[in-house]
Amino acid sequence: MNLTYKSFYWSLGTTSFRTKNFNKRIEQQLLLLRDFWRMKDTLNRCWDETVQSEYYDFLHDTGFLYGDAKNKAKDAREKTSGLVSLGFIDEQCRLTPVGLELLSLSEQNVFPADNVFGIPADSFIYFKQLLKTSVPIEDKEIRPFIVTVYLITKLGELSFNEFTYVLPLSISRESTLKAVEDIKSFRKKEIDIDEIIFARLMNRENYQIALDYFLNVESVTEEVIAEIGINRKSRNYDLVYFPLYKSLFKFYMEKDKDSVPEILVALKKLSNTGTLWQQYLFGKSSFSKVKKSPMQFIQPNKFDATTTELEFRRIFFAVMHIIKAKRSLSDYFDLNRRYMKTSDAILFNDGNVTLDIVPRHYFAPIADKLLDIAFTTSEFLQENCPLEKIANFLAPNESVILNGINREFSLNLTSLQDATEILENQRYIRLTHLIDSKFTDEQILKLLELISNRKDAEIQRLVTDNADVPTIFEYVLGILWYKVSKRQGKILDYMKLSLDVDLLPKTHAAGGEADIVYEYESTKFYPAHSLLLEATLADKTNQRRMEMEPVSRHLGNHMLRTKNFNSYCVFATNNLNLNVVSDFRGRKNQRYYDPADDDSFVDGMKIIPLQIEDLKNIIVNQISYEKLYRVFDVAFRSDLAPREWRD
Repeated sequence: MNLTYKSFYWSLGTTSFRTKNFNKRIEQQLLLLRDFWRMKDTLNRCWDETVQSEYYDFLHDTGFLYGDAKNKAKDAREKTSGLVSLGFIDEQCRLTPVGLELLSLSEQNVFPADNVFGIPADSFIYFKQLLKTSVPIEDKEIRPFIVTVYLITKLGELSFNEFTYVLPLSISRESTLKAVEDIKSFRKKEIDIDEIIFARLMNRENYQIALDYFLNVESVTEEVIAEIGINRKSRNYDLVYFPLYKSLFKFYMEKDKDSVPEILVALKKLSNTGTLWQQYLFGKSSFSKVKKSPMQFIQPNKFDATTTELEFRRIFFAVMHIIKAKRSLSDYFDLNRRYMKTSDAILFNDGNVTLDIVPRHYFAPIADKLLDIAFTTSEFLQENCPLEKIANFLAPNESVILNGINREFSLNLTSLQDATEILENQRYIRLTHLIDSKFTDEQILKLLELISNRKDAEIQRLVTDNADVPTIFEYVLGILWYKVSKRQGKILDYMKLSLDVDLLPKTHAAGGEADIVYEYESTKFYPAHSLLLEATLADKTNQRRMEMEPVSRHLGNHMLRTKNFNSYCVFATNNLNLNVVSDFRGRKNQRYYDPADDDSFVDGMKIIPLQIEDLKNIIVNQISYEKLYRVFDVAFRSDLAPREWRD
């Protein structure tokens, strides 16, 4: 026997390109590739292994990566693979027209939402690229984003399980149509995910041959198990399933209860699928608990009904391949989500995957036409072309979109511009839900503690790994202040951060000023004013060097521009540098002159420095902005020296 592995699912990108700060890293690498090819040593050379190794060293020298790869050329190819698949660079790793356009936006750090979807310009580029991006499976091509949009449009939404385990099995027109029917049946509880997966596998000739061979072989040996595992790397990887087969046979066929310890030993050898096998046999209890009293945790499963060796073999084959498939498919959930979120068209919320409002009504009338291009390649992948050039039917029809919005919200709007308010209201409804579920007071306190201790991995796990921790700190500060202000004001406008469609932050390569400018109308507690919220995690000397001049400059220029001299700044950081405090206190009595007009100036500035501990106290003591304004004003008017004032 020589059963060849053949892929039965698609994925966007590869696990080698599973990078955090996704948008930022793409933009950084486009810049680095442009600079790399401009060097005289590489100007007219080909992307061969020698140049690939040089590019790795170049990335290392610029601080883009760390460590020392054993195979530099391979690592360089992995670092660029996702950019090729998205069309931002060509096979020779030269920037394409669309790659140059994305880089230009990044360098300007301006992302206008001047398109029919109202999404930032970089997201619109990703949206179009994903519509064009295809991946090969054997002799076929699949456009994953289009298949995803088709299924969501036909079904309204996808659960995370459906997105993970059923969607990627759609590798042809027929299997995509079957996925719609399978998911409908699954929702009616007529079929489960495991049955869907196994049915798809058994449509593949290699799995049919493997099962037939397994059922007819005279005796099951280590070599037989390795053969029917159809491992894509090496048959030897599946030798570890033989001890599991033997121990399960003893327990279920020979009714030998003393064989359970053998099952547990066999499970420990399954490095990739052991946990799923354990859950199938013993439930979700920890291995240590199961080991102490295994019979207590034995779960009902398909092995229970086996009465013949033939039945046992059939079930073992099915369970082994279902679990292997689920492990592989689950590996790509995060990667597929990471790519698709760049489009700002698809929402991933509360365990469901849906289309945002405008994309939903854009795709609804053309859903069936999507399958006409879903299994083809696009000749325009590397171009920054309009939607209608990708396919005629993709040309946006604003009246059709507007009619859809009117039907959904029972409105009678006459233009998409008129729909801005309803779309904005929906964003704030989502923001309210996000805050109530993900940014409660307890969760913000936990995040502030993690930020204070720079537990970066945990912070990104809890919020998003498409933003660095300083950006997340600014975002958390904005959410905190929104709550302090009793959720009054347009915080989504006030935060100068880039947010994705799920209203979570994303970091761009160019960085720039991502501060928060909160606007307050006049009340009996305070006059009309702007509050600049500046956040940094720089410490000691860096804090003094990086923040003293920019903070006062931002506030001074803002006051000069708005002519509102009641405006002030709150500066939030982890540990305040005393000289920073001294500088900010000195600004109380210093003039700030307009750089373009010496006759225009601000006569003193109000800057209130806070530490993370102060932010935590504000939450714990439920202090409203009305009270904070008074506290800050009293503090500002104090004549204490900086050290005593800080204390």
